[in-house]
Amino acid sequence: MNKKLNWLIWGLSASCLSVPVMASGLQTSLGTNGIDALKLHQPPYNLIGRKIAIGQVEIGRPGMFGWDKAVSKNRTISLAAVFLRNGPAKSNTGVDPHAYNVAGVMVSTDKALPGVAPGARLYSSAVGSTKNMGQPEECISAQHIALQNGGDIRAINFSFGEPLNRDPRPDAVLDGNALLTMCVDWSSRVHDVLYAIAGNQGKGGIPIPTDNFNGVNVAFSSRRGGIFNKVDVSNLAGLNQGVSGRLAGREFNADGRRAVSIVAPGSNIPLLNPDGKINKATGTSFAAPHVTATVALLQEFGDRQLRTKKPNWSVDSRRHQVMKAVLLNSADKVQDSGNGLRLGMTRTLIDKQNQNWLESDAYQDPKIPLDAQMGTGHLNAFRAYQQFSAGQWEPTKAVSAVGWDYRQVTAGNAVDYQLTKPLKQGSFVSITLAWDRLVELSDRNQNQVFDIGESFSDKGLNNLDLYLVKADAKNSETAAVCSSISPVDSVEHIFCPVPANGNYKIRVQFRQQVNLPTQSYALAWWTVN
Repeated sequence: MNKKLNWLIWGLSASCLSVPVMASGLQTSLGTNGIDALKLHQPPYNLIGRKIAIGQVEIGRPGMFGWDKAVSKNRTISLAAVFLRNGPAKSNTGVDPHAYNVAGVMVSTDKALPGVAPGARLYSSAVGSTKNMGQPEECISAQHIALQNGGDIRAINFSFGEPLNRDPRPDAVLDGNALLTMCVDWSSRVHDVLYAIAGNQGKGGIPIPTDNFNGVNVAFSSRRGGIFNKVDVSNLAGLNQGVSGRLAGREFNADGRRAVSIVAPGSNIPLLNPDGKINKATGTSFAAPHVTATVALLQEFGDRQLRTKKPNWSVDSRRHQVMKAVLLNSADKVQDSGNGLRLGMTRTLIDKQNQNWLESDAYQDPKIPLDAQMGTGHLNAFRAYQQFSAGQWEPTKAVSAVGWDYRQVTAGNAVDYQLTKPLKQGSFVSITLAWDRLVELSDRNQNQVFDIGESFSDKGLNNLDLYLVKADAKNSETAAVCSSISPVDSVEHIFCPVPANGNYKIRVQFRQQVNLPTQSYALAWWTVN
C-alpha cells in the first residue's frame, strides 16, 4: 500500500512516524506530565477499569492471543472479542499494527508500558479493506460493538475516519449529515455510549465523523520540558488562524461549530507492537484512546459507588452525556498558582500560536464555548475522577461546590442550581453543559437496528444556554455574571473569574425548541468556596 493511500485510510498525518525505542527510560503519557492516570491505578483508588466494557472500531483490528500468529509471543494486550464488521474475525486476517498500538494505549497489561485501563474489557471490530467498504460498513461495525457485553459498552474509540472525497453526497461538506456522522450521533443516544473520535489532522485528512455532535473529538498534545502542554503542530489550526475559505466546510464544520472537544497526549507515544517490541508513534489516533480508556476508570468507580449504595449517586453516572460533561469540565487550561483559585489545574496548555485559553476567543466570546484548537483543555484523568467523585446533586436543594447532574428541562423553562456556599472573588468557575442532537434511524424493516441500505434523519439540535447568575437574579440575560450561549453547539462551557464574593447559582435555560419539547442534559461544575 503506498504511503499516501495508507495515510488517507488511517488518518495519520505525515508526522505519524513509528521509530523503535528501548524500553528503558520510557516517558509514558499516563504519569503526572500526561493524563495523571497512574495515580488512579494505585491505592487508595485502585481503578484499572475492571468489568467495564469499551470498544474499538478501525479498518483493521488488533491481534488476539491464541487466535492470531502475529501476537503468538505477546500476551500483554488481552481482548474480550474481535470481529470483522458484525461477524467473528477470521484468524490471521485483518490484523493490523496500528489497531494493536491503539488497543495498547487502552488495555495493555505490560508492567513497563501499561494501558490507561488495563483491567477493562476491550471489544474490537475491523471494517475491512476500504476498497469495497464505506460508511455503511463502518456504521455496522460500530453498532455491533455497541451491542456487545449485553449492550453495556461505556465508550467506543474511533482512531480512523473517512475523507470527504469518498463521501457519496454531491459537494459534501462537514455539516453533520454524512451517514457515519449521523450513525455516531444516533448510536450515542440509542446505545448510551460515548464516542471518542480522533480529531481531523492535516489537510485532506479524515474529517468524517469529526462533525458529530454527541461524541468528543480529540486533538493531540506534544511535550515541552517533558510535560504534555502544547497542541501539536500537525493538528489542524482553527478558522481564526487564517485558514482560507476554501477549507471551511471541507476541513472544518460548515456552520462555525467547533470541532475539537479536548486535547490528549499524542506525540512520540511509546507503544507496544504485536511482536512485543516498542515503537514511538504520533497522531490523534493515539490521543483518542486516552479519552476512551479514562471513561473505563471513571465507570469502574461509578459502578463501585452504585454497588455500595453511596449517597448522591445513581445510574445516571453511566450516561454518555455525564461522561462528556465530566471530562470536558475537568480538563486542564491554566496552571493554578497554588492558592486553588484556578481549581487546582496542573498545567497551562498552549495552542500552536503559543496562546493559552485566557487569550482565546472562547474565553472572550460567550457565543463560542470551545477553543478551535484546545476544546476545553487538556485531558486530566485524576481531575476527571475528582469531578466525578463529587457526586450527583439535584437542583431541588442547594448543591456542593463541585458536582454533576443529569436531568431534563422543558422548552422555554430553566433549571437553577443554587450553590450552597458563597463563591470567592477572583476564583474561577468551570461549568459544562452537554446534550444530544436528535438523529433517528429510518428503519425500513422495523428491526430496530441499522442495516446496509438504510439511512438516518437529522431532527436537529435543541438550543440550550448556560449562565452563572447572582443568587437573587431573575433574568438570565441582564443578571448573568458569565454565560455560554452558542446557537450551534451541543456543548456550553463557562470558565470565568467570580467578580465579587457572594452567593451564586447555575442556570440551564432551554432557549429554543427544534425537535422534542423536553431535553435531557448533563451538567458538571467546579467552583471555589
